[in-house]
Amino acid sequence: MTDGGPKGFDLGRLLAERGGERYELHARHLNHQLPRMLHTIGFDKVYERAEGAYFWDAEGRDYLDMLAGFGVMGLGRHHPVVRRALHDVLDAQLADLTRFDCQPLPGLLAEKLLGHSPHLDRVFFGNSGTEAVETALKFARYATGKPRVLYCDHAFHGLTTGSLSVNGERGFRDGFAPLLPDTPIALGDLDGLRRELKRGDVAALVVEPIQGKGVHAASPGFLYEAQELLHRHKALLIADEVQTGLGRTGDFYAYQHEEGVEPDLVCVAKALSGGYVPVGATLGKEWIFRKVYSSMDRVLVHSASFGSNAQAMAAGLAVLTVMEDEEIVAGARRTGDLLRERLAALVDRYELLHEVRGRGLMIGIEFGRPSSLKLRSRWTMLQAARKGLFAQMVVVPLLQKHRILTQVSGDHLEVIKLIPPLIIGEPEVDRFVTAFTEVMDDAHSGGGLMWDFGRTLVKQAVANR
Repeated sequence: MTDGGPKGFDLGRLLAERGGERYELHARHLNHQLPRMLHTIGFDKVYERAEGAYFWDAEGRDYLDMLAGFGVMGLGRHHPVVRRALHDVLDAQLADLTRFDCQPLPGLLAEKLLGHSPHLDRVFFGNSGTEAVETALKFARYATGKPRVLYCDHAFHGLTTGSLSVNGERGFRDGFAPLLPDTPIALGDLDGLRRELKRGDVAALVVEPIQGKGVHAASPGFLYEAQELLHRHKALLIADEVQTGLGRTGDFYAYQHEEGVEPDLVCVAKALSGGYVPVGATLGKEWIFRKVYSSMDRVLVHSASFGSNAQAMAAGLAVLTVMEDEEIVAGARRTGDLLRERLAALVDRYELLHEVRGRGLMIGIEFGRPSSLKLRSRWTMLQAARKGLFAQMVVVPLLQKHRILTQVSGDHLEVIKLIPPLIIGEPEVDRFVTAFTEVMDDAHSGGGLMWDFGRTLVKQAVANR
């Protein structure tokens, strides 16, 4: 300190002195469009602390988190078991990341993870979901000797170059070509899959059992039939469970909802971190790993500098232990069924509410064109300006008036996605349904602040064209 005060790093003092600059710092040094977007939609809140499924602001008001950091906070924020594990691993002062030894924690986490994945044999640990997908793409291409990977329209598998190649949203891909030689099919399109496989150059199909963009599930039987077709053509099935895995859909993996499905490679991340230390994992069959790592000369043919670090492994072990001890998967299924049933009961009541779908605690609420003339004209105005504005009109009052954080499921989609922490229960269901009902009542009244905000969004959308 230039004023003669104490030197050295003091996190508490730094945050006390400069935490109030958070939005200005981000605008100046990071992605400048993020604070601009947050200011525009009124999401520029200042959260002081968090625990479980809640945030608190400086005035002590609580906010219900129905977003879970895009699914990262499966156990909520600051679960005591995960926190203790991280304190313990730091205090242990392990000889971590020497690169030339075998530490116990990666093997223990792999063993525990494979215990929930009975048909898979080995694990590669990276640092994120997109890395897990990149690993699966590399392994599939090398193991099969084929170059092309199929993916589904509207899929999201990450934003690094390889995973971007299998991203089904053009808005993410534009301007980043050339990408890998990959081809989209529609989710559930077995004929399209057959057509592409006949060309003989397909290494794998990568698929989310339930797509995050829009919350669309693969049709019953698709994954099993796709698996059989792929294997017939010596290609692999890759299940991207980065968001749907670890209990999110009421099964440990979403693909387990369909009997007989045994993917060759499975990608997980997000909730495995406990919300603290980034970690991703690619699980696969024995023969695939043996082919990739076929000799000592190839021992480092695929690796990650921070992969298998002790903090990430400890967090993963703690997360899986909590999931088992607290029966998180069964709880997610039970609470998800309750929330989905209560929301679905509102569809006949509100003409703007089109459908409620999903599985477990991954729920999509879709809005659609109303029948009454007055609401239809307003809906048409919003759609002409930019599709997805009505869903944004619902998300904003949920936060501003009811202190509930949610998200629109994707660009140009009239869908809200609910992916709350898996630890929520009936009180959180009651709070969300009560708030959502009030917002729907306001929307159908034809007036009020909600439609005023809609006009603001229309002006903003037109100005950005």
